[in-house]
Amino acid sequence: MTSISAVGHADVGAEPKAKSRNLSLDRARTFLTLVVLLHHAVIPYTYFGHTDPKYFFGFDMIVLATDSFFMAMFFFLSGLFAWSGIARKGPLSYLADRLLRLGLPFVICAFTVIPLAYYAISLRHHPEIGFSEYWWNMITKGPWPSGPIWFLWVLLSFDVVACILYRLSPNLLDPINRLSLHGRRRPAVFFAVMLAVTAAFYIPGLVHYGHSSWFEFGPFSVQHGRVMLYASYFFFGAGIGVAQMDRGLLSADGRMAKVSWDWMVLAIVPYCLLWVLIFIKRQILGNPSPLPDWYEALYAICFTVFSVAIMFLILAFFQRFRQSGSARLLDPMQSDAYGMFLVHYPIALWLQYWLFDYDLPAVVKVTIGFVLTVAASWALTRALRQIPGASKVL
Repeated sequence: MTSISAVGHADVGAEPKAKSRNLSLDRARTFLTLVVLLHHAVIPYTYFGHTDPKYFFGFDMIVLATDSFFMAMFFFLSGLFAWSGIARKGPLSYLADRLLRLGLPFVICAFTVIPLAYYAISLRHHPEIGFSEYWWNMITKGPWPSGPIWFLWVLLSFDVVACILYRLSPNLLDPINRLSLHGRRRPAVFFAVMLAVTAAFYIPGLVHYGHSSWFEFGPFSVQHGRVMLYASYFFFGAGIGVAQMDRGLLSADGRMAKVSWDWMVLAIVPYCLLWVLIFIKRQILGNPSPLPDWYEALYAICFTVFSVAIMFLILAFFQRFRQSGSARLLDPMQSDAYGMFLVHYPIALWLQYWLFDYDLPAVVKVTIGFVLTVAASWALTRALRQIPGASKVL
């Protein structure tokens, strides 16, 4: 399964009453949480994740798009509240809050949610192994996959780095903040700088490590080639959030939303080029492993352009249509988004296990799986948040 992540209340695991609230960001975050659930719902019915007898090419199109941007965007949204949070609370107090909101859920989910989720896959291949035996083998012998929760420990690591950097120089990210203020009227400049920096971090990593190389130690895992890409997104977000976030790139009356069609073109073109490269890899190169460096470099360039452009497009959409009734449909789910991310994975995998034996089209299976995953994870999160103190974590 392709790993993912998601965001929580004011950001992923941020304090529930963060001062820097923005309705457009709240809705963008909630939308991305639903994209996470959709991503996991379609994976079994794709070319490489084809673990179900049914298949639909349209789901490959979805996975290519989501995998190419949403993890980076999650780190960006989380970073928006990091630097200002450290300045307001102090590094130690800030880290204590992050340990509660990120560290505690990671530990709990690693020992409960993740084994329960992956047991659905194990049961399909080894029905003779009971859950208790499977759980013990996972914890003591491995492998111990992290699924989507890898995002939590990586984000916590970035927060630790941010606190250290803040102690060294509270003004370290001021250049990004000034660029954001300039981006209120000229977002293309911010786009160009961010694209150049993220490409500089991502291209060497992808060429060196490739797509499939992961650091793994127990439940701690992360894709080698994308670590610095995620870090760059996080600190760009942190730079925007240093001060005056409502007067910079993400201001409600900024130019970003007014040129939303430009972002769409900038996203569609590299996305189509990614498919051209995939065709070359499969039909001309024959899926070699490892891939040639020139191929990885071209793929990384298209990936980074698409990733930044679609993030700008999503942010611009929710800024431009912040008064739209359709956008307001996301509002009831905002406070539960983080909890839905934490609990949805076993629900999604067990629904896929149940649907496996039914002779239904892939589209029907995904529709059933996605709708029920959203409904069940939302209901479960609502129930968990009624436990005294749980809302401080979820």
